Amino acid sequence: MKQALITGGARGIGFGIAEAMLAAGYAVTVSGLTAEEVAGVPGRANLTAVKLDVTSDAEVTACIGRLKGLDALVNCAGIILRDGQEFTVQGFQKVIEVNLTGTMRMCLAAHPLLQQSAGTIVNTASVWSFFGGGLVPAYTASKGGVAQLTKALAVAWAPAIRVNAIAPGWVETALTEGARGDAARSKAIVERTPQGRWGKPEDIGGAVVFLCSDAASFITGTVLPVDGGYTAK
Repeated sequence: MKQALITGGARGIGFGIAEAMLAAGYAVTVSGLTAEEVAGVPGRANLTAVKLDVTSDAEVTACIGRLKGLDALVNCAGIILRDGQEFTVQGFQKVIEVNLTGTMRMCLAAHPLLQQSAGTIVNTASVWSFFGGGLVPAYTASKGGVAQLTKALAVAWAPAIRVNAIAPGWVETALTEGARGDAARSKAIVERTPQGRWGKPEDIGGAVVFLCSDAASFITGTVLPVDGGYTAK
């Protein structure tokens, strides 16, 4: 059975991806930042939940060290700061450390196992990899960096490891509660989205399963929008 590790997979988009990977026949390990997140992961066959801080070298090394093998790494751990916090150096650095450096830290740690299995990496970029998010400069910069990191690693680690990214659009998660709670903003988002609705975590999973599958064996270095057409307008 193939093995997948999904950081930030204890909830939200990450857990939607986990459910899709389980349905595709993977044994899946998901991580959460806190013990509470880990405890909240529903029980499933072939699903393991672990606590992991992707900003910690020691925790990342320990997490990878517990794996007997790895076929797919999905980097989904990420944060966003509100109320102008990203317009401070401290706030900016915090977001970059989780979203961008944390992604690189996981890729480097998982590289030996993925090389052995000729595995795949799927990073999580964003529609803000392509647009300027004026309220969240650190999040926007980090996701732009994830997109370029994906391309760089795809070139560096080919042909043994394929590296791609998804760029989710507006999805119903805890991170988007504010936008969804603002009737005018939510209406504008839905009207711009050709599919005419907010995405759901389960909408993202199929794209990840595809990118990790043999059907995508000639795809690497791609940043795939999964956004209901939002970036097409």
